[in-house]
Amino acid sequence: MKNIKNQENLTQKRILLRLDLNVPLKNGIITDETRIDKILPIIQFLLKKKSKIIVISHIGRPKGKVNKELSLKPVCENLEKKINKKIKLINSNIFELKKKDLFKNPEDQIIFLENIRFYNEEEKNDLNFSKHLANLADLFVNDAFSCSHRAHASISRITEFLPSFAGLQLETEISALKKVTTEIKKPITCIIGGSKISTKIGIIKNLIPKFDNIIIVGGMANNILNYKGNAIGKSIKEDNCEMIIDDIFKTSKKHSCSIIYPEDVMTGKTMKDKSHTKELNEIANDDLILDIGPKTIKKISDIIKASKTVLWNGPAGYFENPNFAIGSHEIAKKIIKKNKNNLIYSVAGGGDTITFLNQINALNDFNFVSTAGGAFLEYLEGKELPGIKALN
Repeated sequence: MKNIKNQENLTQKRILLRLDLNVPLKNGIITDETRIDKILPIIQFLLKKKSKIIVISHIGRPKGKVNKELSLKPVCENLEKKINKKIKLINSNIFELKKKDLFKNPEDQIIFLENIRFYNEEEKNDLNFSKHLANLADLFVNDAFSCSHRAHASISRITEFLPSFAGLQLETEISALKKVTTEIKKPITCIIGGSKISTKIGIIKNLIPKFDNIIIVGGMANNILNYKGNAIGKSIKEDNCEMIIDDIFKTSKKHSCSIIYPEDVMTGKTMKDKSHTKELNEIANDDLILDIGPKTIKKISDIIKASKTVLWNGPAGYFENPNFAIGSHEIAKKIIKKNKNNLIYSVAGGGDTITFLNQINALNDFNFVSTAGGAFLEYLEGKELPGIKALN
């Protein structure tokens, strides 16, 4: 996979740059700028090289129709302030655009095409659409790892028509994920949460042969507690996953991977309640399990202490209520402490994990934090991502 940073003479070259600027918007206001901050290195790199940048991105799911609420305008305005450069947003129909129409003003260095998902052809991976986009530029750069699990026109098919390169962020993301999947420093531990065990089974099964410990927390852990014969009260639980759990334990035994799950928990009667520490045999019918307990925190801390690599995907509890954020706080604290002493390689990913790390201002305290959702998970599952395959 060729990287744009190794290319010489990019002066005045028109670069079609695929980014993921799918930021959360509320009444036209960006509520989380993490994804914009992540793309600053590639923008600054290309500006320094005096390239002409044509940005392609999307926001939300407009389903092939123009939706003004999902315009890239707020992103352009935010990025303008961050880089102190004027950005031109082109609203006209992409099919009517020609190469000569762009950069008519010699001062223009960055142009944004409006939300690419306003066009049906994008998600249909349409050949002619890809060809038309390619005709606007000299080179294509994919710096949107988080979209690379999609076989869409501006991600995979476009590479058939232009010299194509990986961007800086995309390479960083893959390097970080390789360190927790193939170039591993052992012992290696995965902390995995979320509400549904069925959505993470592919990852767990793919990681068991490579990992020493898989720690299951969050709503997923309730399924295991229930499977082991413990009462879980009215806690969140997925139906019909006994076979999945059985498979996890059998596979882990075969590969000498330890599966760790809560030994004690924090409960409340409602999500807004105060927390109560309970042993597994003390859970009442009207209890909600909303965090891991002190014994479990101690066990996880000891495992992190002995690990050289850690992957974290999914908080330990219902962190939106501070009373149930203690488990996640303690996990983060332990990883950060080891990180500061360069004793661990740490990767975190997943929407809720990022929200939590943002909340405690710890995004920069991990070796790598992935903003990719589906692509992050599919890569960990061992799936081939269309956007990466296209670059290769």
